[in-house]
Amino acid sequence: MERQVYKYLVRDSGMSESSLQRLFKRFLQKAPEVPIKSKDRTHLLIDGSYFPNGICLILYYDHDIRYVQLYRHTDEERFIEIYEDLMNLKKLQTNIYSITCDGHKAILKAIRKAYPNVIVQRCLVHIKRQVRNYLSSRPKSLPGIELLRISNRLTSVKTQDDCGLWLLSFKAWCDKYEGYVKMKSYNIETGRFWYTHKNLHASYSLIIKAIPNMFHYVDDPEIPYTTNRLENYFGHLKDKLILHRGLRLMAKRNFIKWYLHFLNNSN
Repeated sequence: MERQVYKYLVRDSGMSESSLQRLFKRFLQKAPEVPIKSKDRTHLLIDGSYFPNGICLILYYDHDIRYVQLYRHTDEERFIEIYEDLMNLKKLQTNIYSITCDGHKAILKAIRKAYPNVIVQRCLVHIKRQVRNYLSSRPKSLPGIELLRISNRLTSVKTQDDCGLWLLSFKAWCDKYEGYVKMKSYNIETGRFWYTHKNLHASYSLIIKAIPNMFHYVDDPEIPYTTNRLENYFGHLKDKLILHRGLRLMAKRNFIKWYLHFLNNSN
């Protein structure tokens, strides 16, 4: 797990290099399963991240006990797989009270089908990041500049008053620029319409769709409003995997399982 070469491992363990290589190979041929810890009123985080070799790792993380309840190795975030994972948690009597996620369509659809009554909290950091990706960090238009400024204040919302002021500022922006945002261009030859300011419209639509699930944490501070803890998991794991670029695909998958095993047990 650390940045140590065989020279120092041989010195510290008293084993030969060939013995160490056989030991590591045996460990990476099989990895421990992660046991599910059922819990009442679970605040779950769900997020996926992509690794080299087409690996997509999806984590189901219990925010209260700092524990990865479930994970899936796949190649993309699919509704049917996420739905299956959530149903498995349900069958094992994990009582999920809230789910915080980035708003991926497959995740939202799976949640609605598996846990129709659960509270869904949209990750505010993902919303801010996506708006910045659409508009850039330095928008050229005045509507873009103002919307980016409003979006950047999202994570500062802590109270009902903050929430009300933020919503009022966004509504004022919509009233002022709605015509500009919804302006369409037209191709006479093809008869095709599109939004003239497509990135601004995409940012506007993202926020409009997310608003119903953006501020549940204001009423219940136990609900996490970001999946940043999982972002940290993914970042540290990717740093570790860089040290082992030569691992084959199955060994890499098992390395990830061992990593999650050690982190769960460290908590």
